[in-house]
Amino acid sequence: MNAILLPLLAMVGLVFVVWITMFVRRVDEMRRRRIDVEQLATSAEITRLLDDRRAADNFRNLFELPVLFFAGVLAAVATGAVDAVLVGLAWAFVALRAVHSLVHCTYNRVMHRFLAYLASAIVLLAMWVRLALAWLA
Repeated sequence: MNAILLPLLAMVGLVFVVWITMFVRRVDEMRRRRIDVEQLATSAEITRLLDDRRAADNFRNLFELPVLFFAGVLAAVATGAVDAVLVGLAWAFVALRAVHSLVHCTYNRVMHRFLAYLASAIVLLAMWVRLALAWLA
């Protein structure tokens, strides 16, 4: 198996862990506060009625920069541009996004979350620069 597919699978796993966390927290809060599911038809109503939105906010974050990660990994596989450096960068990105999600879904200290976000963005940029150089060579 191509080694770069393992961090891709780990990233998919992280998305599902955050999704399950969001689901469990929402159902729990709806039960505790007796909120009817029909009251949550729009994102504005969800924001107004649900207090704990950390996992939901993080879930949305996982469809921003990580989209470029998924595209980059698949493009690297499709073009044969995978090397040990790219695999290392992919694992670093996943690890940093896991830290970001952990902080965001738990104690949510903004500066800690931001540092993990910034570091993951820099790693992702390095991945794309590496890919571009491989394709141009």
